[in-house]
Amino acid sequence: MDLRESEDERAFRAEARAWLATNIPDQPLPSFDTEEGFRLHRLWEAQLADARWSAVSWPVEYGGRGADYLKWLIFEEEYWRSGAPGRVNQNGLFLLGPTIMEVGTDEQKARFLPPMARSDEVWAQAWSEPDAGSDMASIRSRAALSDDGSEWIVNGQKIWASRAAWADWCFGIFRTDPESSRHRGLTFILIPLDSAGITVRPIAQLDGETGFAEIFFDDVPVPVDNTLGEVGHGWSVAMSTAGFERGVSLRSPARFNVAVDRLIELWNDVGDPTDDTMRDAVTEAWMQAEGYRLHTLMTVTKLLEGDHIGSESSLNKIFWSEMDVRTHELALQLLGPDAERVDGPAQRWVDGFLFSLSGPIYAGTNEIQRNIIADRVLNLPRV
Repeated sequence: MDLRESEDERAFRAEARAWLATNIPDQPLPSFDTEEGFRLHRLWEAQLADARWSAVSWPVEYGGRGADYLKWLIFEEEYWRSGAPGRVNQNGLFLLGPTIMEVGTDEQKARFLPPMARSDEVWAQAWSEPDAGSDMASIRSRAALSDDGSEWIVNGQKIWASRAAWADWCFGIFRTDPESSRHRGLTFILIPLDSAGITVRPIAQLDGETGFAEIFFDDVPVPVDNTLGEVGHGWSVAMSTAGFERGVSLRSPARFNVAVDRLIELWNDVGDPTDDTMRDAVTEAWMQAEGYRLHTLMTVTKLLEGDHIGSESSLNKIFWSEMDVRTHELALQLLGPDAERVDGPAQRWVDGFLFSLSGPIYAGTNEIQRNIIADRVLNLPRV
């Protein structure tokens, strides 16, 4: 793995940096977990897409630049360091989009990817159910073929559907074989959220915003053409999506490098230079973020050489989620009593800490990830 950038990569970085410096909003956008913030973030995504920065690693015909994953990492570094808005359509751009390119038909790619790149269609992730969280094999929501075989009739309930309050579509897996159990007999289906029979009920978070929602399906008709992958093989499709979520796509290293840079600035501003323990902890946070960056570069290099992300993505997920919590815990320790405030200079750190606590839960709880590692990476015996 050569860590030196090529002349082409340096030019790509310079172009991205210049565009972002000229185009990012003068003031931070409202949270995309509010209706107005969601609308403004969608407009920002369209602006990115017009300049083909929305999905740089996608083929040109689908709205991208045809860049490789190394350039995607470069863009992510520039994006996070510029302070650009969060990506309201991350479920589509970073999870579903790569899955469609991997297993979708040509017709599905042409239909779904271009409007996804522009966020003309924003996607919600509809995995969990009231009795099936990280254990997706326990899914009970079902889909049955209509009499003429042209539609799925979907019934059931999804919960903790991220971005669902104002999204246009959702993706999830549904049990299409009523006699099946566990990971068998599941099918991956794409569903417009304005379909007849769908009820979306927003879920208020601790801060009152609606980053999640429940989705109720009551005899919802969905064209069979919206099936992604083979009928009954939705588990393998979902695992591809989960690999992107836990591995490279959803949480690029730049997110954590920028957070640690801010942590170091905070240490320099308010830290006690005689506190060796805290100084060492901040140093270790930097080392972890840099280690994750180098590990991701190694993973991307393997992908470019034709390798695939497998169960080892669970290692990534545990590492970045627990690193994020620790970084924010250190910041709150440095802030001292100010960390009790939800306004002023501490607000960004407090908000970040509260969000970081969800990291070990979403994308499959870390307890489940440790089971996957034990079973599929270390091949440990089951007790």
